[in-house]
Amino acid sequence: MAWKSRTRSLQVFDTEQSTDSVEWCPVSPCHNILVCGTYQLNKGTAGEEATPSRSGRLYLFNFRQDALMSPPLTELQQIDTAAILDLKWCHVPVSGKALLGAAAASGELQLYGMSLNQDRSHTLKAVHSLEVGPQRLVLSLDWSTGRMNGSSGSEDVRLVCSDSAGCVSVQTMGEDSLMMLSQWKAHDFEAWISAFSYWDSQLVYSGGDDCKLKGWDLRVGPSCPTLTSKRHSMGVCSIQSSPHREHILATGSYDEQVLLWDGRNMKQPLSESNMGGGVWRLKWHPTNPHLLLAACMHNDFHILHCQQALEGSGEPCPVVTSYILHNSLAYGADWSRISLDEPVPCSPPATEPQEVTIEGRGHLRIQYESPTASFDTSLEDDTGRYIPESIAAPPASVHAPVSGSFNPQSGTPSMSSLLATCSFYDHMLHVWRWDWTSDKTEQEMR
Repeated sequence: MAWKSRTRSLQVFDTEQSTDSVEWCPVSPCHNILVCGTYQLNKGTAGEEATPSRSGRLYLFNFRQDALMSPPLTELQQIDTAAILDLKWCHVPVSGKALLGAAAASGELQLYGMSLNQDRSHTLKAVHSLEVGPQRLVLSLDWSTGRMNGSSGSEDVRLVCSDSAGCVSVQTMGEDSLMMLSQWKAHDFEAWISAFSYWDSQLVYSGGDDCKLKGWDLRVGPSCPTLTSKRHSMGVCSIQSSPHREHILATGSYDEQVLLWDGRNMKQPLSESNMGGGVWRLKWHPTNPHLLLAACMHNDFHILHCQQALEGSGEPCPVVTSYILHNSLAYGADWSRISLDEPVPCSPPATEPQEVTIEGRGHLRIQYESPTASFDTSLEDDTGRYIPESIAAPPASVHAPVSGSFNPQSGTPSMSSLLATCSFYDHMLHVWRWDWTSDKTEQEMR
């Protein structure tokens, strides 16, 4: 299979603090809502005995696809919080509202409800919080509703979170509170990640700095894991169950590997893909069962095509495209459910690196080392004013082969997606678009 791929940066936002988490709202009709969380370590002054504090900020944005004369991303709200290490929306409305969960450095699991104001704008309001444990950081969370077929009430809606003490805990939504169901010591060191099986909410997975991937069956209690895998050689920091195919699991690690698993046979992964950087987050595409987004810390963001691996080829998953505009650790990444218009045709190839100037926000240097996509950087004029996509001059771009052959004449448009990614020390949130053409139709791919 050959691909022709293009990514275009639509907007860059300076979060002022180190940013590590971005999430598009999956609940209709709020697919245009985006949240971003920051983590700032505030060191004490000389002579102070107090431990450093960790502060954060929660941003709420609205994305306007029809914004012609202004940037499409509009900031709606800022909430100062304890440092945020992970954000996840509940995939279904609860009591008629979209719910956002935040993993906080204060040791709390925090929930925010989103409300619609009279002017049709949205705001977040803290509704519940639960201390997971003293003197620890909540490192991750996940909802049991990943297949988006859960109840619209609070029953059967569960959360799982992991923390810096190596513990995993499961919570449930009560009528007026968030209640702890169980908590147990799961890993010898930090439990970086926890996740539900979206096909059976009694099954939970966790990964830790002890290099172990573990599975837990809540029906039999957490005293003993149902599986323990040492297939990763370093800390396991990303896990996501596929919402499209039962038993399929993706895991990522500091060892720079993405592993795909069949939960019915965890002795050997279906495939292993070297990403060239620690895999901090993995996100399956919301509708295409074969596409997997990876945030790879020191090696940018990549989209993997997993069809052949899921069919049993045993081969690594090829990279369809990469987004390389960040200058720091690639941490947060997510797909939007917004339906985009016609894909944009690729422009003629060029070979020189380009630069993007963000007026009033500093300077970004774009370096092309092993590009797998083309980039559009003409979004502002010399005065910093936004240039609408429809009237902007075609910019220079880069094309390169992806996983072997590259056939620009083949195929029909098969995918257009909106994504958001963020990087840590340069405190940058990027919203970008990916258009993809393959030599197979979408129906053949499915």
